[in-house]
Amino acid sequence: MIKLCLMRNFYSYLVHKSAKSPLSILKHTYGYDQFRGQQAEIIDYIVGGGDAFVLMPTGSGKSLCYQIPAMCREGVGVVVSPLIALMQDQITALEQLGIAAGAINSGMPPAEVFHVKQKLEKNQLDLLYVAPERLVMPEFLDLLDEVKIALFAIDEAHCVSPWGHDFRPDYTALTLLAERFGGIPRVALTATADQATRKDIVERLKLDKGKTFIGGFDRPNIHYSILERNNPKKQVHDFITTNHPKDSGIIYCISRKKVEDMAEWLQKKNIHALPYHAGLPAEVRSKNQDRFLREDKVIIVATIAFGMGIDKPDVRFVAHMNIPKSIEAYYQETGRAGRDGLPSNAYMIYGMDDAVMQRNWIEDSEAPEIQKRIEHQKLNALLGLCEAAICRRQILLEYFDDSGEPCGNCDTCDTKPETFDGTTPAQMALSAVYRTGQRFGMVYVVDVLLGVAEKRIIQFGHDQQSTFGIGKEWSKPEWQNIFRQLVSRNLLMVDVNEYNGIKITKKGFAFLKRKESIEFRKLSLKRKATRNKASRTSKPVLDNVTEQNLFEKLKEARQVMAKKRRVPAYVIFHDKTLIELAEIRPQSFEEMLEINGIGEAKLKKFGQTLLDVILAA
Repeated sequence: MIKLCLMRNFYSYLVHKSAKSPLSILKHTYGYDQFRGQQAEIIDYIVGGGDAFVLMPTGSGKSLCYQIPAMCREGVGVVVSPLIALMQDQITALEQLGIAAGAINSGMPPAEVFHVKQKLEKNQLDLLYVAPERLVMPEFLDLLDEVKIALFAIDEAHCVSPWGHDFRPDYTALTLLAERFGGIPRVALTATADQATRKDIVERLKLDKGKTFIGGFDRPNIHYSILERNNPKKQVHDFITTNHPKDSGIIYCISRKKVEDMAEWLQKKNIHALPYHAGLPAEVRSKNQDRFLREDKVIIVATIAFGMGIDKPDVRFVAHMNIPKSIEAYYQETGRAGRDGLPSNAYMIYGMDDAVMQRNWIEDSEAPEIQKRIEHQKLNALLGLCEAAICRRQILLEYFDDSGEPCGNCDTCDTKPETFDGTTPAQMALSAVYRTGQRFGMVYVVDVLLGVAEKRIIQFGHDQQSTFGIGKEWSKPEWQNIFRQLVSRNLLMVDVNEYNGIKITKKGFAFLKRKESIEFRKLSLKRKATRNKASRTSKPVLDNVTEQNLFEKLKEARQVMAKKRRVPAYVIFHDKTLIELAEIRPQSFEEMLEINGIGEAKLKKFGQTLLDVILAA
């Protein structure tokens, strides 16, 4: 066994670059040899003083895009974060890397706040995390005036826009950063933003003179399944026991009552499920979240109050028992699965009663009419995703102006759903939209197709059009299903600026001109839950038995180290790092530094323990 003194000798020979280059920080601090995707370009741009808007999928390493520039530039990186829990998770992870990070928030005692302020004034922090409402306080702004600031990073930037799926009014005050701290680079980051939201973020945060970076939206390790509801509790239970009997996961429910009912029901089935919603006492929420983050095989059953900023990398599944309010919300929530890149599942069951409830909430809200139209449009797009007959991933990517081939890793690719030739009804629908002037909503156009002699239809003379009553072969729900699929396939679009009027897209006109054929999913409640073909998460992660046994021993050692430091296990090392250790079996500290995810600080803290486990195996 290699002794600790040898480890100390090894560190004495480590040579650091005198300059803080991004690549050297990536290697020595984070333990990775190369950047992914656009990371290098983004980081170099911000280090050079540029403002940026960064749109990258969950699990793609957005945080590095501001953390590394903050360490390269002189001063402290000020990070705007919406949640105290998110701040603390980030700081805990950074501390394990040897990065000086702190936070100032309302949950801290005065003495701790004073201590952080002292560090800030003495230039002893690389990163400082604050909430948006704290940042714009006059006394805090005065404090920032007295220190050197490397950059401002606005995380979860979609919160600044009413078009975003999680609008927070406190974020709108962040416009002052451009005015008060001119010349200091600002970077806004999010994983979910459609075209309208992106435009709004850039305008509101005055990033129009900066550069926009848009990464691909694809999460290839996630398998998508969407089924219609028949026996919801049993459907989700069967999904878990079949695919994830030993995994951590998240189950989203539409209400607090459903959260508690589902958690209690799963507990009776001997599944370790814990509830989480805003109506629970704060200490219960905190305890349940902490257990989810720190323990294995824990499932959290929650409303959407749970999730923003949850960065547990080994969440193996996210299940929805009801539809969320938009594709952005669905993408954000399912993106909490598989952040470590390992195979994971997104599973959703839905019913039309979900849509009715969501629409009632929209109409009963005090939001302005334009906001209501936006939310109705987003809900329609989500329903189109649910009812689509083509690859789920293609629809998701197209929604965010991305593209891809059929993925082979979703339920519609695994098993082709029951479809029908939709060419004729599609032509009818597009023709009706065109002949009614492309300014009426779906309900109106469907009534025209069904030949409903409604007052407005007669008033506008649309009862005299050739399309009046030509669609009586299909029922109203069937026509609504057809229209949602046409929207999801980008043949039709809903113009929220024109009172949800339906318009034909370029793709739709091309469809009519070329006389193409099209298939639609049948409106049916008879689809059954099946084992996900692509799910491998309940199986051993390594095919070799010896490697799998070593991986399990390394996980046990990691858990001991995590408990000693009172941090979640993934903060010590991700599963991917342990898998690589089990496969390569390094025999020295030098070799361990070649493992992805092992930087110098972590090697110093944990290297001896890991090496002992490997050498003893």
